[in-house]
Amino acid sequence: MTAADDLAADLALATRAAREAGRVIMGYYQDEYEIRQKGKGNPVTTADLEADKVLKSTLLSGTPGDGWLSEETVDSPERLEARRVWIVDPIDGTKEFISGMPQFAISVALAVDGDIAVGVIYNPARDELFRAARGGGVTLNDRPVRVTDQGDLRQANILASRSEVSRGEFDRFQGDFRITPIGSIAYKLALVAAGQADLTFTLTPKTEWDFAAGWLLVSEAGGRVRVLGDHPQTFNQPDPRVAGLVATNGRLHDPVLRLVGAA
Repeated sequence: MTAADDLAADLALATRAAREAGRVIMGYYQDEYEIRQKGKGNPVTTADLEADKVLKSTLLSGTPGDGWLSEETVDSPERLEARRVWIVDPIDGTKEFISGMPQFAISVALAVDGDIAVGVIYNPARDELFRAARGGGVTLNDRPVRVTDQGDLRQANILASRSEVSRGEFDRFQGDFRITPIGSIAYKLALVAAGQADLTFTLTPKTEWDFAAGWLLVSEAGGRVRVLGDHPQTFNQPDPRVAGLVATNGRLHDPVLRLVGAA
């Protein structure tokens, strides 16, 4: 098999895993399930945990020997020894899932030697499937998509975290661009990649599973992504947390970085 064949197989596996997890999640959506708190403002539900089991069994049974990094699985240093590591978030946007808002997504990424090779983001409530393999562009429900060509920051539409907006963290940016609050950083990255918004950024710490798949989607769609802080721009780090994230259509990248730096 060629490298392209390998990527195609990995993308097909990631797609199947995301869709199977989506079926599990939709079985709980707007129904009854258990909710507990992992920390302040950080809920986890039965749906998160059951979807995590489906993702892990599907992805690792298809590729034995791969590493694993998931929000809902206890981390193990064994992943640091693996060339290939699956980085997943079973439900990014659990608060929105609980609220019955269709702004949550399953995020599945494959890192190979620190670079993201495959990325899939699936919003099962809206049946929106965003997919990319390195070097192959991005599709939304099998249609090719790209970032916008907006070059005027004042006319730009930014997708911002609902929680961060409600806490007033975007008040300082009022008037700089149009702000649309929406849940799930993974889903926001996918929408930027699909040209449905011009940019998104967060000054709140994130973890690799939040943005690994979205990183590839935005990059393959012609946009640019940068993490904030000292975290290297490679994946499967011992500490997978970053200080923040900026993702744009490319044309707006430098102006947004200057704005964020000033803030």
